[in-house]
Amino acid sequence: MNKRSINPWTWQQQRSYVQAVEVKNVEGTLYCSGQAAIADDGISSDKDMESQLRQAIANLENVIQTAGYLCSGIVRLNLYTTSMRELWPHFPILQEWIAKHQIEQALTALEVVGLFETLKVELEATVVK
Repeated sequence: MNKRSINPWTWQQQRSYVQAVEVKNVEGTLYCSGQAAIADDGISSDKDMESQLRQAIANLENVIQTAGYLCSGIVRLNLYTTSMRELWPHFPILQEWIAKHQIEQALTALEVVGLFETLKVELEATVVK
């Protein structure tokens, strides 16, 4: 797989994403459903934003690894939250995870009216290898 990041500017680097990702010679593509703070028994979390973000990241990582892919192969990440204001103080948690796996992904972050049950944040990814 050949992956190339496209950045006409540099300001996005502080926000831990790239403007576009071109991928050639792909062996496989994994389209992940939105992952949120749902426990192994299927119970949705009613905890705070930080806890839910950490669980959503762990769940996404689990799906990716179970499929035989690497987090470094994430090329697209969509983030949905019920409150950007509540999420923002915890955004460094996501940035640290992105840096740890050397992920270079296009990113869209949206504030939505609601998510399933008591959920506050959801991560949806496209991964290649």
